[in-house]
Amino acid sequence: MSIPSARPIPSHGRANSVQTSDMVMPLSSSPGVPYGSSLHRSGSINTPSSPKIGFGGLSLTDRPPRVLHPVDSGDLKLLLVENVSQDAVKSFKDHGFQVDFHTKSLSEDELVAKIGDYHAIGIRSKTKITARVLNAAAKLLVIGCFCIGTNQVDLDAAAKAGIPVFNSPFSNSRSVAELVISEVIALSRQLVDRASEMRAGTWNKVSKGCWEIRGKTLGIVGYGHIGSQLSVLAEAFGMRVLYYDIVNLMPLGSASQVNTLEDLLSNSDFVSLHVPELLETINMISTAQFQAMKEGSYLINNARGKVVDIPALVVALKSKKLAGCAVDVYPSEPGANGPNTFTNKLNSWTSELQSLPNVIMTPHIGGSTEEAQRMIGFEVSSALTRYLTYGSTMGAVNFPEVDLRPIGADQTDFVRVCHAHKNEPGVLRQVNEALSEFNVEKQYSDSKGDVAYLMADISGVSDQDLKVLQDRIRQTKSNIITRLLS
Repeated sequence: MSIPSARPIPSHGRANSVQTSDMVMPLSSSPGVPYGSSLHRSGSINTPSSPKIGFGGLSLTDRPPRVLHPVDSGDLKLLLVENVSQDAVKSFKDHGFQVDFHTKSLSEDELVAKIGDYHAIGIRSKTKITARVLNAAAKLLVIGCFCIGTNQVDLDAAAKAGIPVFNSPFSNSRSVAELVISEVIALSRQLVDRASEMRAGTWNKVSKGCWEIRGKTLGIVGYGHIGSQLSVLAEAFGMRVLYYDIVNLMPLGSASQVNTLEDLLSNSDFVSLHVPELLETINMISTAQFQAMKEGSYLINNARGKVVDIPALVVALKSKKLAGCAVDVYPSEPGANGPNTFTNKLNSWTSELQSLPNVIMTPHIGGSTEEAQRMIGFEVSSALTRYLTYGSTMGAVNFPEVDLRPIGADQTDFVRVCHAHKNEPGVLRQVNEALSEFNVEKQYSDSKGDVAYLMADISGVSDQDLKVLQDRIRQTKSNIITRLLS
């Protein structure tokens, strides 16, 4: 499915326009709700501790919502790969979706051959959704990344094809933070080397180069959800915490923000990285940064594989500039578990790094706990289900975030219109002309880059009207994907 990019347009008030009629505001606009909070991503304004919002004394939640179904998609089929959480599988099946489950990742060629039959796909970090895969995805409506990162998906191509992408950026934060703390202790006590020696039958009781972490300084690069949780845990162990972030952020506890990365590196005994993979962060820790670090310090990278220049890391370890490191992520990673999969064929420096003392290498297990995978499975499956059955794009990383309050169970003649289109002038006029024969109960539209998304609930729609209405909107010149939910 090849969708041409929308042409560049001058500023005409559409880029951030909002048309509303009795709508529910997006959660990021809700008073007292910060963007990115668990409430913002939950898809619900009402919580046990917040008042229910209603009209005439009737709360919105007093009216039971109607379960919606796509008008013309038949049974929705989902492709889940990379051993996605069984909790997610169960959730999808409970909602009546057909699920095709695979324990391993699929190659690009395998995806191209297979994906044309599916309305949704769930992946983790190894499966790549490229533009070529998207072109073969004739029925695909949504992508779920059951992990933090989304760099394995061509987000721009997905958006231009009308396909929102959802992830779980916060569910495994605690698991990653705990792994870092365990690595700080293991590095400071050389635990991995001592354990390996004992397995080989060598008794090597030493204290030289082994330290308590109490009183040491932990430098955190990236003070987001993981970095801030790590900060609290580290202080509980008696560590001093510094952090560097491109945004000025309030610290938790007694942590202190520094002005530059160099300030952090030169004053930290342990440096832990928690940044995304961007053009600006590729090899952000290289020769110059290692030279700025304290003699005998330690580096921990549980962020993204390309953030650290690993050949430069090897040099720093060999020269004793660093006393050790822990690495959980790599520029290239195997597509499946198994022996002889992580070798020099994958990364040319592998054997050299493996041979160095006090080096902890783990197979991208930062978020690999039962708790994290359960939460990720719940969050992403919920987001995909909300989009497929209600049209909500709240939490999408590449798409306008739009939502409407539920249609009531008693509103049997209501239909929800979900219209992804190119961000061009005149679209609302064309769509509203198509809707003009019906009463528009509520409507919300927003845009992100070249793509816009409109949701509208209309009433007075008969079964005979559905296909005519859908075809009429699909025939507008800026249409990407139009779905009716009834």
